[in-house]
Amino acid sequence: MKNTSAADFSHYSVLLEETVKALNVIPDGSYCDLTLGGGGHSERIAKELTSGRLICFDADATAIEASKIRLEKYKDKITFVHSFNDKVDAALDQLGIERINGAVADLGVSSFQLDCTERGFSYMNDAKLDMRFDTTAELSAYDVVNYKSEEELKRIIYIYGEENFAPQIARNICRARADKPIETTFQLVDIIKASMPAKAKQGGHHPAKRTFQAIRIAVNGELDNLPVMLEKVIDRLASGGRFAVITFHSLEDRIVKNVFAEAAKGCTCPPSFPICVCGHREKVRIITKKPILPSETELEENPRSRSAKLRVC
Repeated sequence: MKNTSAADFSHYSVLLEETVKALNVIPDGSYCDLTLGGGGHSERIAKELTSGRLICFDADATAIEASKIRLEKYKDKITFVHSFNDKVDAALDQLGIERINGAVADLGVSSFQLDCTERGFSYMNDAKLDMRFDTTAELSAYDVVNYKSEEELKRIIYIYGEENFAPQIARNICRARADKPIETTFQLVDIIKASMPAKAKQGGHHPAKRTFQAIRIAVNGELDNLPVMLEKVIDRLASGGRFAVITFHSLEDRIVKNVFAEAAKGCTCPPSFPICVCGHREKVRIITKKPILPSETELEENPRSRSAKLRVC
């Protein structure tokens, strides 16, 4: 098995030009890259800073080490934080930063993580079940697959993966693990395939795509952490600050759309009320009424960007 390191880390930064343009970076501003990954968005932001500051978050220590190499010439402008991004407020407090002028969150799993066999994210390579962004975290895909109840597995696969065959997959996982633990990605793929009728496995996406997505989300608490992070960042935006978020599946996009919409609401009192009693105040203005999608050129260069959507407030 290939051993990977920070030097191997690479990631195509989806919607790069559109995202950096939307941020409207000011040279002396304070910015957050909430999903550092390969450092593509951070590099472009750092280029535009003079006396400004960029705080880069990632739960994956390998991503941070790789980006330190890539962003070496901007090191005086950047602070790296090894943490999940829902802890953004604590990190900013520690750094003495009250307000930020902008933030970007590219919520997709990186190409490195997908292609790195031993991380166990991909259904295309055989590896131990892992899927942790933070490799020091306790919960792994092995734990989810082997120890969650059938009902909980069904819920995870159906809700996080939007997989119609969740009941059959969950039932067959439990049957298989009763004989021996499910240890590898290919063992899990075989169980998923056996749980689907032949017609469902023809054409379209890989049969295991939705289930693997669901397990990864459960392992890393992605959908639980997302609204917390979004709300904390919105509360930290300075006047005129911009927040750009790139999503890759409908569940993420729905959360971002709803949190942005809630934050953009003004007074909710009935029109008949002479004065406002609800106390609700508009926090942001939504810049993208409809999400920005990748160009045809980008889709040709990086087919993985097909489901990407950019929303900005």
